[in-house]
Amino acid sequence: MPFQKVQTEKLSLAVVRQIELLILRGILRPGERLPSERELAERMGVSRPSLREAISNLQDQGLLTAKAGSGIYVAEVLGSAFSPALIQLFSSHDEAVFDYLSFRRDMEGLAAERATRLGSESDLKVVQTIFDKMVAAHDRNATEEEAQLDAQFHMAIIEASHNVVMLHMMRSMFDLLRQGVFYNRQMMFQQRTTRDAILDQHRAINDALQDRDPKGAREAVEHHLGFVERCMADQQKAARNEAIAQQRLDHETAQG
Repeated sequence: MPFQKVQTEKLSLAVVRQIELLILRGILRPGERLPSERELAERMGVSRPSLREAISNLQDQGLLTAKAGSGIYVAEVLGSAFSPALIQLFSSHDEAVFDYLSFRRDMEGLAAERATRLGSESDLKVVQTIFDKMVAAHDRNATEEEAQLDAQFHMAIIEASHNVVMLHMMRSMFDLLRQGVFYNRQMMFQQRTTRDAILDQHRAINDALQDRDPKGAREAVEHHLGFVERCMADQQKAARNEAIAQQRLDHETAQG
């Protein structure tokens, strides 16, 4: 007969499964510090020995890491998404910027479409909250904060799409953007007219999401990232033109 005795799952394994799911679903993020052992044991309703066993198991898996005198952290699991050699290639060739934006346009358009159908009311409230913070940062002319919130806004949409593979893949892509591998997001917020346009584009994305309009959400994302692509192309062209103009100036100065 195919039946076996039912066995109660060890408490440490239940803890492992819960923390694994929190990491998988992107709720616990790379680099995030876990609560203290005492607090975590109380929250999860387990003994400290059971918790220690679970933490040790997760460390062996490479999902958690200990920092001496600091605590237990979610491991920087995204670091392995791209090799250092590939990151160097990305940062040294302009075409990677436009391939990156094209990839984001496809993936984020799909994520926005999914978020209108699969996102919960709480998911959409997160998106709305971040957008409201963007508006406030814009009004204060806090360009650095506005740029950071821009990235958070896009990640909130991806989280609301409820696809864990897409979530972790896009987190790794945004981590490279944060490092300035593809382009410096701050450059997009240097001119007031560009910042105004970007805010309006995010408003259109947010409105479509809150209205649960799949087609509108996807089109708004595609329009926004198309605008970013044109801005990057214009900036690169302007930089090339300035280099040529500087050569002419140097030549004329030398001639004089």
